[in-house]
Amino acid sequence: MKKVHVNVQGMTCTSCEEHVAVALENAGAKGIEVDYRRNQATFEIAEEKLEKAKQAINESGYRAGEATVEAEENEFISDNSSLDYDLLIIGSGGAAFSAAIKAVEKGAKVAVVERGIVGGTCVNIGCVPSKTMLRAGEINHLASNNPFAGLKTNAGPVDLAALTGQKDELVDGMRQQKYIGLIEEYGFELIRGEAAFTDEKTVEVNGQAYTAAKFLISTGAAPSIPDIPGLSEVEFLTSTTALELTEVPKKLAVIGSGYIAMELGQLFHNLGSDVTMMQRSERLLKEYDPEISEAADEALTKHGLKFIKGVTYKKVEQSGDMKKIHIEVNGQEQVIEADQVLVATGRRPNTDSLHLEKAGVEIGPQGEVAVNEYLQTSNADIYAAGDVTLGPQFVYVAAYEGGIVVENTLGSADKKVDLRFVPGVTFTTPAIATIGLTEQQARNEGYEVLTSVLPLENVPRALVNRETSGVFKLVVDQQTRKILGAHVVAENAGEVIYGATLAVQFGLTADDLKNTMAPYLTMAEGLKLAAITLDKDVSKLSCCAG
Repeated sequence: MKKVHVNVQGMTCTSCEEHVAVALENAGAKGIEVDYRRNQATFEIAEEKLEKAKQAINESGYRAGEATVEAEENEFISDNSSLDYDLLIIGSGGAAFSAAIKAVEKGAKVAVVERGIVGGTCVNIGCVPSKTMLRAGEINHLASNNPFAGLKTNAGPVDLAALTGQKDELVDGMRQQKYIGLIEEYGFELIRGEAAFTDEKTVEVNGQAYTAAKFLISTGAAPSIPDIPGLSEVEFLTSTTALELTEVPKKLAVIGSGYIAMELGQLFHNLGSDVTMMQRSERLLKEYDPEISEAADEALTKHGLKFIKGVTYKKVEQSGDMKKIHIEVNGQEQVIEADQVLVATGRRPNTDSLHLEKAGVEIGPQGEVAVNEYLQTSNADIYAAGDVTLGPQFVYVAAYEGGIVVENTLGSADKKVDLRFVPGVTFTTPAIATIGLTEQQARNEGYEVLTSVLPLENVPRALVNRETSGVFKLVVDQQTRKILGAHVVAENAGEVIYGATLAVQFGLTADDLKNTMAPYLTMAEGLKLAAITLDKDVSKLSCCAG
């Protein structure tokens, strides 16, 4: 895409600007700005479509004159005529599409190789399908368990086949709109099949060799299955197949209790399953501060989930229509029976079929592609991004990393990846969200720390919602009063954490938060109240008082 300035004669008002803008949009232009006073239209467009854009202006009743094309900063000029592509990307998820679009805009010849469904984890089997189903489960739960006197609501049996069908329609539409439809729009090539390296410059797909100057490995990750005796001999669910069910299990046993396990466990509980969640650790969310894990444990238990902690898995077996999970807790053996078992114990990188050794690419102990701070592998011409590196497994991290790779491979940039300010959200009810350092991490880094712990019962939004299970916690540098971390267990915690992300990333202080005007009766007000809590007892303040 090129940024273009075109002289446009005949415009006399803002309505004329709108007419020109619509004509340019229909011609495929992006980022359109039209100024009738300057007789100018500025927009981005593929170079070969520039004459079409000028013709569209003329056909709308105005006169397109001289066009000036801006030279792009760090524009890529290909000198790889002996190779098939400037950049070949393996995988078609968030990192891949972010990189492909940016590379094409720089003028590179790009191909994306995909062995399965275009779009990667997020749109197909992760974020999109799980969050729409979680919303359905939340509505069903509220219908049968609302906290307000005088309301007579109830929920009947769930038609999971209908819900799953509606979910599939949403996924299909978003895949087409956000992925497949963009391939022709931006003009990169899609190669269908499984890629395997044959040497440092070549991959083979369906028996055909493809060469490239640079490669991006963005093949994502898949559910990791623990080595529990008998597990492989029974039919179990993963995060992928659980979202394909058409009947609600009467009893669901969940092996694991990370964010995927908790989200899916609560989903099926809200749809009517009796859910038991098991974990090896003695504490839920052990990587979080104790106040956060305790608040999450209390809230989710109150909502009806059953947690068994400190589990040693002995074996799994099929017994008639039921599955039995034999466990040991505190030296006592137990048997958990369920008609479905969900295994959600983490994810493993998709690297087995790539033959990375032939390209000189080293992998880590869990099969992940090892990268440096520039996302470069042990082969200087091959990069990796997203879940395949076992970094933070969020689609927005993958997309960010895909962009970094293009800057480093196709330009003169020497850009380091910076993952200090990655927010994370678990979409349970209440949600769990975090940004920055935990208290222990801050102390380990040498900070003198102040902390603020605000129970949700002190947040007016929670009081009017009649849902006060949760907490806000701020981690603050005692010397500078800068916010080092913010951690929230509350309804809409995912929305709240973005404001906290800005505070942490851009060095705001607790006093900055205190001096803002937080909208009353929003959950985000909890951030300000948590800052006030550093110095005052907020339970003794009037509404909105600072």
